Amino acid sequence: MVSDNTILLEFNALSRSLGADMLSFGTGIRGFSSVSVDSRSVEEGALFVALSGSASDGHAFVESAFRNGAAAALVEDQKIESYNIRSIAKSMEKNIIIVKNTLCSLQDAARVYLDQFPRLIKIGITGSSGKTTTKEITAAISGAAKSTVMNPGNYNSETGMPLAAFNVRPCHEVGIFEIGMNRRGEIAELASVLKPHIALITNIGSAHIGLLGSKEAIAEEKKNIFSRMGENDIALIPGDSDFRNFLAEGVRARVSFYGESSFPELGGVRDLGLDGSEITWAGRRAHFPLPGRHNLANAFAAIALARQIPVDVQAILQGLESARPLFGRAEIYRGSVTVIQDCYNSNPESAAQALEFCESLNWPGRRIYVIGDMLELGDKSRQAHEEAGRLLRDSQADMVFLYGKEMEPAAGILETGSSRFMHTCDMDELSHALGDYVRGGDMVLLKGSRGCALERLRATLTGGAA
Repeated sequence: MVSDNTILLEFNALSRSLGADMLSFGTGIRGFSSVSVDSRSVEEGALFVALSGSASDGHAFVESAFRNGAAAALVEDQKIESYNIRSIAKSMEKNIIIVKNTLCSLQDAARVYLDQFPRLIKIGITGSSGKTTTKEITAAISGAAKSTVMNPGNYNSETGMPLAAFNVRPCHEVGIFEIGMNRRGEIAELASVLKPHIALITNIGSAHIGLLGSKEAIAEEKKNIFSRMGENDIALIPGDSDFRNFLAEGVRARVSFYGESSFPELGGVRDLGLDGSEITWAGRRAHFPLPGRHNLANAFAAIALARQIPVDVQAILQGLESARPLFGRAEIYRGSVTVIQDCYNSNPESAAQALEFCESLNWPGRRIYVIGDMLELGDKSRQAHEEAGRLLRDSQADMVFLYGKEMEPAAGILETGSSRFMHTCDMDELSHALGDYVRGGDMVLLKGSRGCALERLRATLTGGAA
């Protein structure tokens, strides 16, 4: 995380707030200037948090973190003896803060740190999809008018979001934090760290349905972003969601439903295809460069947040125009072959949105859809991939390439139609077949879950590095 050598929190204050014991062997070091859970990225003066993971245990890397400049380590009491941490800290003149659970203590430390900034407007964003893009657009709008900080990339997990909290500085007026989930209860935990003043749900979809089992359970989990809000805070809920009433029920904060029809300032939207949209706002026009209706929905979510901060019309227009696609999210590569790279993740909703966008384009050449597995769908996987097959069968595609084992049901659907398609689980085979098939003037969609890494095909399509 960002370090500017300013002491963020003194060790004594941290240990007191955590109810922890501290063994101080360091000389003249009062506190930490950054926080890290990776010993390789530790900076001078950092606090190293030794997390116990399934693949490796951070306690095994305490010595490495100290050698790389960490001033102290947050460690678990039951690991001190087995990893000889006390003698390591003593010999290297470092500090150790001893707790029961380092993950919980990292989250508690982030909460304590954020509480130092009572004037900071804290914004939380969650949802099944669109979280990161909405966060980036919101930050672009807010940053045009106020000093703004956000969690970098996808630092939205049980460890990433607390780490991102330590990027806040006294100069910041607005903090924008994306909150994700990989297990039940995670959003409630992170909401207790952030305690947002404004919180927004982008949508309720099928992402993580393999983990939670149903959209109803997903909605219940996402709703927990509102769990630490008071009556003066603002909960923003998509007005077109099937779960809008459920999401609003029992929320202590002031509930506001947002969407394209909720803004009196919105004068209209003109679709520009691959070039995004033209949005008329408060009588002025802005070119929003991210293409597709789903990105337009992300823009409206960002505007809904921006209006609550609040910021002026100029900031909204400037932020919309400065938005840029993130890696794997509707990136457009133009050349003899036009590539739409939308392969950061995939689920039934986002796959349908990607196909809908490509189908909406007035494209003079051939349409080639390369569709990879939608992962983490559990027992819903077959049904979801069959539906994807039906969408592809009924599409305008000149050729469909399916990649991955989960796509077998989609291949079965396509076999019953007249669509030209190929199905393989071999990336080299796919790359060669795609390279042989494409020609100048084609449009190629790359859409699949992160595990498919379909961006590897871009070099085949554009002749450059992926």
